[in-house]
Amino acid sequence: MVPDLDLAFTTQPDLPTDLYEQAEGFADPDPGESRWQALLSFWLAELSDQLAVPLRAQSYSLGLSFVDDAAIRRLNYTWRQRDEPTDVLSFSALEPDSTGVTMPAQPLGKAVSNVNQLWPEESLELGDIVISLERASCQARHHEHSLPWELQFLACHGLLHLLGWDHPNDERLQSMLACQDRLLQAARRAALA
Repeated sequence: MVPDLDLAFTTQPDLPTDLYEQAEGFADPDPGESRWQALLSFWLAELSDQLAVPLRAQSYSLGLSFVDDAAIRRLNYTWRQRDEPTDVLSFSALEPDSTGVTMPAQPLGKAVSNVNQLWPEESLELGDIVISLERASCQARHHEHSLPWELQFLACHGLLHLLGWDHPNDERLQSMLACQDRLLQAARRAALA
């Protein structure tokens, strides 16, 4: 089942026009928002069996923003004390419990007796993903693929972080990248990418 997604989609208004063109609609408020809504909902559905029960929901809410290097540098400095631009930042509304399992920061609605059922009664707020369109464009050129593909890679990475994935070591990074690759390929087969 594909969950509903309440997506707050924004693009910094003064980004260079050529970046919008390179992004092939993925950075434009229209049709970008509907494209991202479909893609992120698809990924959430693909991940549903792998999520801890408290993270399985019928609907989710998250923000996706495209900014320039200066804006993401300020965010990176404010929240991570790193005075440099980066490609993607994730600001999770979830927090790990004592076992390390990511849980909603706010209590969920009533739990159901069948744990296989998707269950929060309200939309589960995941947090925000912020992507530097400038940095993504440079990385796309470096890796010799399109900017839309790089944006999807970064958004998928950000979504996994919002859901509790992390990569403190090479082994966990490889596991996360393998999951990303599966999600990206599934979206490509479903003609969403």
